[in-house]
Amino acid sequence: MSQKTEQQFEHVINVCKDIFKNKMIDYGTAWRILRPSSVTDQIFIKAKRIRSIQTKGTSKIDEGIRSEFIGIINYASMAIIQLELGPTDQPVMDKDEALKLYLDNLYKAKNLMCDKNHDYDEAWRSMRISSFTDLILMKLHRTKEIEDNQGQTIISEGIDANYLDMINYAIFAMIQLDFPEPPISKDK
Repeated sequence: MSQKTEQQFEHVINVCKDIFKNKMIDYGTAWRILRPSSVTDQIFIKAKRIRSIQTKGTSKIDEGIRSEFIGIINYASMAIIQLELGPTDQPVMDKDEALKLYLDNLYKAKNLMCDKNHDYDEAWRSMRISSFTDLILMKLHRTKEIEDNQGQTIISEGIDANYLDMINYAIFAMIQLDFPEPPISKDK
């Protein structure tokens, strides 16, 4: 991974981590009550809103797509935690432990991205943000199918792999939003 990508990825992780920590101050770990399928639906709502804004070109709520990508990253990490620990009727969790598990998932996604970046040579930098939205929506549909099949797959990766991909696609979108690069000019 290039040093630039490393720094940009860390920037996005820190932005998302700060939001996660501040929401834990406001709400505690109330999200621990959610079943993984409910977290999938939360991510779906955010991705659909992004696509709607991208399609319409405007929004009536004074929050753009950036905050929704942050939400996708944070909810996808929470979803992996819920897959591992299961939902609970007593959603109180030590905040330091929640933050550790949350960050562990973001760094799992980062490690996956590093491996894929090696093979794909940062092709994501040439992609459109709208494509990341579509890929997240596709991963959500796949995740819902796997959930409806009680987690059983024949040949496909599991639900956690889909959440990790969603994290990476949303981080790629955030990098493009926070660090826009000028288009490459075509020489004649």
